[in-house]
Amino acid sequence: MKKSNLTQRVLLGLLLILLSVFFYTVHFVIFRDSHHIFIYLLGDIAFVFIEVLLVTLIIHHLLGEREKRAMLKKLNMVIGAFFSELGTPLLEHFAGFDTNAERISKHLIVSDEWSPEHFTQMQVVLQGHDYKIDSRAGDLHGLQSFIVGKRAFLLRLLENPNLLEHESFTELLWAVFHLAEELSHRTNIKELPDTDYNHLSGDIRRAHRLLVREWLSHMEHLKIDYPYLFSLAVRTNPFDPNASAEVK
Repeated sequence: MKKSNLTQRVLLGLLLILLSVFFYTVHFVIFRDSHHIFIYLLGDIAFVFIEVLLVTLIIHHLLGEREKRAMLKKLNMVIGAFFSELGTPLLEHFAGFDTNAERISKHLIVSDEWSPEHFTQMQVVLQGHDYKIDSRAGDLHGLQSFIVGKRAFLLRLLENPNLLEHESFTELLWAVFHLAEELSHRTNIKELPDTDYNHLSGDIRRAHRLLVREWLSHMEHLKIDYPYLFSLAVRTNPFDPNASAEVK
């Protein structure tokens, strides 16, 4: 806080105290009843603590929770746009680099029968999954073309200050953006030293691991709040080899 602002607040506080003393004095001069003054003064002071309880601890908490829910709803809209524009296609690209992909893909065929406990258990499974990424195993040039073309979109997402409230998704964005930056600086992606391919494998692994985790959380959110969007997400599941947007 600036010194000038602090001085203004102190002066305002003193002015309010002086006004209070003035009007209490006027009251005493007119009515000559100090007993009445002190009864109401003590009563008002006693109620201050209840007022603090009601306003600060209860009402403020309820308003804070309401604002938090509204903000999370907006964040989920942003996350939905991310998966529609970038996340889901990126999962398909990453699958080509994961030599251990089949082991986890068969467990990610999400359906209407999945319960909250099922989603929770699957998150635990994902934490223990070994993503064996080899940057030479998939279409690295295709990944480069796709993700570099989405850098402007990623930057717009990172400029959203509300995303700071969603740490895991922000971490994912930075991992994906870092991978895009790395690939944008490779002029000949087909002729790199083994050490560089290994480095890119680590970058892909980081982004892939975070992306799968957020994708599963997003699927759970859609199932609870937007069943019609969940239906489409299930029919276009990037982990389902038989997925089709057509309703059959």
